[in-house]
Amino acid sequence: MNNIIFKYLLNGYLKVLLKVTLIFYCFGIILNLFEEIEFFKNLDVSFLTPVILTSIYIPSMMIQLLPFIIFISSMKFIIDIRNNKDLLTMKIFGFSNFKIFLILAFSSFILGWIILFVFNPVTSAMSKYYEKTKANYSKDIDHLVTFNKNGLWIKESLDSGQRIISASSQNDKTLENLTIFNFDEKYNLKEKIFSKNADIENNEWVLKDVLIQKLNTKTNIVLQKEKLDIYSIYSIYTYDKITNLFKNFDTLPFLDLLINYEKLNKQGYNRLFLNQSLHSMLSMPFFLFTMTALASILIMGTLKKSNNVKIIIVGLIACVIIYYLKDLSIALGKTNRIPVNLSMWIPIILIGIFSSIGILQINEK
Repeated sequence: MNNIIFKYLLNGYLKVLLKVTLIFYCFGIILNLFEEIEFFKNLDVSFLTPVILTSIYIPSMMIQLLPFIIFISSMKFIIDIRNNKDLLTMKIFGFSNFKIFLILAFSSFILGWIILFVFNPVTSAMSKYYEKTKANYSKDIDHLVTFNKNGLWIKESLDSGQRIISASSQNDKTLENLTIFNFDEKYNLKEKIFSKNADIENNEWVLKDVLIQKLNTKTNIVLQKEKLDIYSIYSIYTYDKITNLFKNFDTLPFLDLLINYEKLNKQGYNRLFLNQSLHSMLSMPFFLFTMTALASILIMGTLKKSNNVKIIIVGLIACVIIYYLKDLSIALGKTNRIPVNLSMWIPIILIGIFSSIGILQINEK
């Protein structure tokens, strides 16, 4: 009998979760499709392009919303089994509120890890494709910043031509081992600048230990060399602007972030945002667990059907409070008021403390 009830709870919960996820997915497609159509309205593309981009963008967004999807799904499922008297029947067969909660909560917990290891690599690849495709259609294509295995690469349009900057790594607000290629309007290489490091805190970059080579634009023969201790150039990019371009960690798979953390940091990814992304992913299964706990204490506290509307309103208010609590905690982490690692766990810790008290109370009923 225990196995039958366990399968009933698990299958019923997963079915409700699937339905709620599909509803969120459909709403996400409808809302994001308008944004994509607005982006492509003046470009010569087929209607399928924004539809396809929307469909591959939404899954990564769904993972971010998963704690709230889990919360709503848990509430819906527990309300259903309470209203059809299945909750009361399971208690007769020895299933306490606490045992039912554990089955649902650990299902959410395990689902979180499955998503991180199985689905996250897929959604990250889809996000990469989305970002790359949007970049190809971007009006700012003449200004590009990218990180790859060779370090940081920047392309800028100048009044006198083009500039390409490469750096082996980024250390705080400094770029290491810079090479700057200056091209004329016809893309002929006219100058090379080598620098040991550069302070990029402001638009006026300060280069140190500089070697400047003037080239013949036709033969690329070095015409003149000049060594300087300090040299400055103006760039539209600053440290903050560059790091802001790489805040979309949906493109970084969890396993890649976990295994290649130091490598990504050496390539130029900001350590603050790497920590934020890593701990955001690590905390997700625990977040799902606590959100299921919160839903359980809201619904299992009574067997009266008349309280459904009141409970749903309280649940929606709880979602809003948790959403803003999470944003506040992240903001405190980014401004160094609290450690950024801790900022990702504070909402979970607070919900966990509150839920643990509630779970003890509903287990007595």
